[in-house]
Amino acid sequence: QVQLVESGGGLVQAGGSLRLSCAASGSIGSINAMGWYRQAPGKQRELVAVIRSGGSTNYADSVKGRFTISRDNDKNTVYLQTNSLKPEDTAVYYCNADITRASRSYALNYWGKGTLVTVSS
Repeated sequence: QVQLVESGGGLVQAGGSLRLSCAASGSIGSINAMGWYRQAPGKQRELVAVIRSGGSTNYADSVKGRFTISRDNDKNTVYLQTNSLKPEDTAVYYCNADITRASRSYALNYWGKGTLVTVSS
């Protein structure tokens, strides 16, 4: 089985920073794209940032210049450095990844359970 486990959420004042981490574990063959999504109360889940196996990245317009996504392929871990946080960044942040399990030839999409980020004004 494959699991994604997020960490690093918490309560921070506006203007502050948090570093989110997501580690993939289990019978992993390879990991393609890894990304972060968020869902605020009463809103739909939205893409925050994605990083592909080659290192290319995409960001939501609302976080460009403030958030940075990175990954450590040796650790099967993706990070999201969040700076200059705003109250509107308050949400549950979910990790997402396309993972090919060992001894498999196709990738499946996996989700973590989420980590809460609360930004106070």
